[in-house]
Amino acid sequence: MKLSLGSLQFYWPRENVYEFYRQMAEQPLDLIYLGESVCSKRRELKTQEWIELGLELAATGKEVVLSSLVLIEAESELKTLRRLCDNGELRVEANDMGAVQMLAERGLPFVTGPAINIYNARTLQALHKRGLQRWVMPVELSGKTLTDILSDAQQLGFGDAIETEVFSYGMLPLAYSARCFTARARNLPKDQCQFVCLDYPQGLPLASQEGQEVFTINGIQTLSGQVYNLLAELESMVQMGVDVVRLSPQGEAMAPIIQQFREQLDGTSRQIPVIPADAVNGYWYQNAGLVNTHQP
Repeated sequence: MKLSLGSLQFYWPRENVYEFYRQMAEQPLDLIYLGESVCSKRRELKTQEWIELGLELAATGKEVVLSSLVLIEAESELKTLRRLCDNGELRVEANDMGAVQMLAERGLPFVTGPAINIYNARTLQALHKRGLQRWVMPVELSGKTLTDILSDAQQLGFGDAIETEVFSYGMLPLAYSARCFTARARNLPKDQCQFVCLDYPQGLPLASQEGQEVFTINGIQTLSGQVYNLLAELESMVQMGVDVVRLSPQGEAMAPIIQQFREQLDGTSRQIPVIPADAVNGYWYQNAGLVNTHQP
């Protein structure tokens, strides 16, 4: 089973981004997703620079995929999407149906990200006919639902023609909005946000009235308040037929986390655990997302 690093969800200074991926180039990752998928106002790296960084990482032997925006609202964002689709070198992760349409029209194979609502094998089959080669399961689905989808895909005769990827570590991307919640928290309008997301490199925690960190605000994106962790489910994923395990970038302890997943996949686990004790896995067990369901 392959190990992937999803696209960066947070807004970091330019040099921090380059330093992070210099480190990631040395990690035991099979795939790296690159690009801005959250907010088009985040321009520390331009589109061409993301592509050039992708080519550099691809030269190290890793598969690199360019991620598109989840929410497209302007012609300028469509222009960026066209540049991604026409890069001529790297595959693209479509994060909205406009990207799917654009890639299909060009006859290009593509990946669908977790924001694409694939809830059954018929939908998966329809997208496969348009060029889908790998899909990332929506984060709110359970392991049982995934088993059913993959079983149905086999019965429909295309199960072996696609790869399945599961978001397995990181804050869950839950929702997107046309409004910027981080700017609003600072009493700023979205169009004059002053790029305050740079002040929150791991997002802005949002607690309930009872003090529980339920969500993390990240610009127009809402993430889970806790880290989602499926390290203990890797063996069952192999049995299901999952091909790729996805980890989401974070600013601290990324290398040890990658190593821990790599060793677990290889059956050579020696690492001292670095995963937060309050990590959750509820969705995988058809439970509330913010709980940790212990299974025998």
